Amino acid sequence: MLDNLKKYDVVLASNSPRRRELLSELGVDFRVETLPGIDETPPPGLPAMQVAEYVSQVKAKAYSLAPNELLITADTVVILGDEVLGKPHDAEQARTMLRHLSGQVHHVVTGVSVTTSQGMQSFSAVSAVEFDNLTDDEIDYYVTRYKPMDKAGAYGIQEWIGFIGVKGITGSFYNVMGLPVQRLYSLLKTL
Repeated sequence: MLDNLKKYDVVLASNSPRRRELLSELGVDFRVETLPGIDETPPPGLPAMQVAEYVSQVKAKAYSLAPNELLITADTVVILGDEVLGKPHDAEQARTMLRHLSGQVHHVVTGVSVTTSQGMQSFSAVSAVEFDNLTDDEIDYYVTRYKPMDKAGAYGIQEWIGFIGVKGITGSFYNVMGLPVQRLYSLLKTL
């Protein structure tokens, strides 16, 4: 499938092992290339639901593409109310984030940009995730054992906390992992 991509040198601009795994499962041949030091700070006043797509576009614009390259950039945020929860800076901040998510419904938004020399196409996918009430012992166990400092909202749905804490999801499970593969596949088919 996606034989139309054979004309491209596909680049995934992400350090996320989950995104690499999910893109591989689509059967896409790609290489990983990341640029350090990209300022991912959204402008003041940008609505929370638009942050992930904005950041995916900022990441894409930092690259200089060869005519045969296709670049995939993405960003995932967790939104509780109107607050964007990024990646925690340390274990204590991870615990705080998980305490806030406990017993609540939050949204996971992944913005994706696909860029070629012909231009950029971007979209956002939104999933609603309902967490059960988490005890401090459960939160401590997860943070100590899984060290989720590289994950938006301080959790990976595919890990232990997802098994015991997620009561339900509306939307794409893979979006919550960090790459809405069905939406991406649909876009890639058109290129």
